[in-house]
Amino acid sequence: MSALPAKPGLHHSVSEWCSNNHQLSATAQHERHVSNVIRQEGRSLRNEANCKTTWDESDTSRRLSDRAWDVARWKDVLEACAQKVDEEMEALTLSKEQMEQTLAATAVPLEVTSECLTLRDGRRGYELVTDPVDEQLKKEAELIERVQQVLQQHIEKSFEQLCVLQEARHQLTADLQNKIDALDIDMSCLSLTIKSPQISLKPNPTRIPSGSSTPQEWVQFSQVNVARAQEALQASQQMREDMSLTRAQLQNELDKQRRDTEFALRKRNHHEEQACDELKWQIKNTEDEMAEMESDIHGLDADLQAKTASLKLAHTRLENRTNRPGMDLCRDEVQHSLVNEVRQLEATIMGLKQKLSETQNSLQKMKLHHGRMLQDLSRKQEALSLEQRSMNTRTRLSSASIFDKTPVLLVPLTNSSGRSNLQLLAQ
Repeated sequence: MSALPAKPGLHHSVSEWCSNNHQLSATAQHERHVSNVIRQEGRSLRNEANCKTTWDESDTSRRLSDRAWDVARWKDVLEACAQKVDEEMEALTLSKEQMEQTLAATAVPLEVTSECLTLRDGRRGYELVTDPVDEQLKKEAELIERVQQVLQQHIEKSFEQLCVLQEARHQLTADLQNKIDALDIDMSCLSLTIKSPQISLKPNPTRIPSGSSTPQEWVQFSQVNVARAQEALQASQQMREDMSLTRAQLQNELDKQRRDTEFALRKRNHHEEQACDELKWQIKNTEDEMAEMESDIHGLDADLQAKTASLKLAHTRLENRTNRPGMDLCRDEVQHSLVNEVRQLEATIMGLKQKLSETQNSLQKMKLHHGRMLQDLSRKQEALSLEQRSMNTRTRLSSASIFDKTPVLLVPLTNSSGRSNLQLLAQ
C-alpha cells in the first residue's frame, strides 16, 4: 500500500515574498551599520585604552622610581646613623671598661691606706697619738671611698646610656630592614612588564592592608628614629667627655692627697728619729750620771766607814782615859779635844749618812726613770719601725697606677641583631 502525500505548506503571495526579501536586505544592512559603528567605537576604545594604559604604566613606573629613590635615600640616612651609633657604643663601652678598671684599681690604694692605719694603731703608750699622719690617712681613705662611689655612678649611668643606644639602634635597624625590604619590593615591581611570567590576576588587589600609613606618617616615623638616635649620640658623647674629665679630676685629687699623706708620713718619721736620738742622748747622759753617782756612793760609803773607824778610835780613847786614877782623871785639853772630835765625827757621819741616803734615793729614782726612758725608747723605735713599714707599704702605690691611660682591648658590644657591625639582609 502506497504512502499518502504530505500536507502542502502555507503558500505565500508574491508580494509577501518580495516583502520578506526586502526586510532581510534592510535588516542585513542595518546590522552591518551597527556592526561598523561598534567596530569603530571598539577601535577608538582600544586606541584610547592603549594610550591610557601606556601612560598609566609610565606614570606608575615613574612614581615607583621616585618612591624607590626616597626609600634608598632614607636607607642611606639610617645606615649612616646606625653606623655612628655602633661606633659610639664601642667608644662608650671602652670608656665604661676603663672606668671599671679604674674602680678595680682603687682597691689597692684603699687596702694600702687601711693597712697603714692598722699598722699605726699598733703603736703603744704615748706613741699612740692622733697626729697629722692619721688625719691624712683618714682623709685619703674617705677620698678613695668617694672616688669609688663617683666611679660606680658613672659606670651605672654609662650602662643605662648603652641600653638607650641599644634601643635606638634596634629601632634604626628595624626601620632600615623595612626600608630594604620595601626597596626590594618596589624595585621588583619596577622591573615587571606585561611579558613577565610572574604577573597574574589577584583577588581584591585594591584593598587597603591593615597597618597602612600615610606618606607623612612614613617620613615622620624615620625622622623620629633618627632624631632619637642623634639625641642618644649627643648624650653619650657628653657622657664620655664627663667621664674623661671626672677621671682626670679624681686623679689629681688622689695624687695630691697621696703627696700630702706621704709628706706627713716622712715628716712624722723625721720627728720620730729626732725623738729617738734625743732620748738615746738622754739615756746615755743618765747612764753616765748613774755611773758617777754609784762611784760617789762608793766614796761616801768608804768615807763613812773611815769616819766610823775614827769615831771608834775617839770613843776608845775617851773610854780608856776614864780609867785614870785619882787626880789624874783630869778634864784636860786632851779630854776637850777628844770630846770635840767625837762630836765632829758624829756630825760628819750623820751628814755622810744623810747624803748617802739622798744619793741612793736619787740613784733609785734615776734608775726608775732610766727604765721608763728605755721602755719609751723601745716604743719609739717600735713606732719608728711601724712608720717605716707604712712608708714601705705605700711604695705599692707608685708601682700600681690607678688611672692608666693605656687603652685596653675590648670585645665590641653585640648589637640588637647579634652582630658587632651593621650587617643586614640587603648586604
